[in-house]
Amino acid sequence: MIVLNGGSSSGKSSIARALQEILPGIWLTFGVDTFIDALPGRGDSPRAGITYEQGGTIAFSTEHRALERSWYTGLSAMARAGAHLILDEVFLAGDAGQERARSTFGETDLIWVGVHCDPDVAARREAQRLDRVEGMARQQALSVHAGVVYDVVVNTTYRSTDECARFLANQLTLDALPR
Repeated sequence: MIVLNGGSSSGKSSIARALQEILPGIWLTFGVDTFIDALPGRGDSPRAGITYEQGGTIAFSTEHRALERSWYTGLSAMARAGAHLILDEVFLAGDAGQERARSTFGETDLIWVGVHCDPDVAARREAQRLDRVEGMARQQALSVHAGVVYDVVVNTTYRSTDECARFLANQLTLDALPR
């Protein structure tokens, strides 16, 4: 499983789609947006357990965190069963988010990828999207990487997502890829 972590509007989803086209074998891509879309009101209902605060800060209920763990457990089961996965994630709590994922994925082989983007560039991208809460991209651009340990890092500030995907594909060892 390849885990892409980066802030909102950093290019993770585009990199994931590009990787699907260039990596050998069939790769499935899932992300935090997939999980949120499955929640009540696509994440906008109070029943989803997500609170969007001014300035782009997001808070989660205990019930939401339990569902997140179930989500990760399901993805881990798919990977253990032989599916090749790319997870598009936003570790809002930095290293604590990575540890939550790592502990749930257990024995699953993980390749950790940091997707960096300058906060101003991410904010400009965010402003062009209708599905984002203003301020999230700037707030997350640096905080999601706090304390997170990566195998590979890319930066979409000046490189296209296709270039970043090609770089990642070249960096991944042949042992880590399906044959």
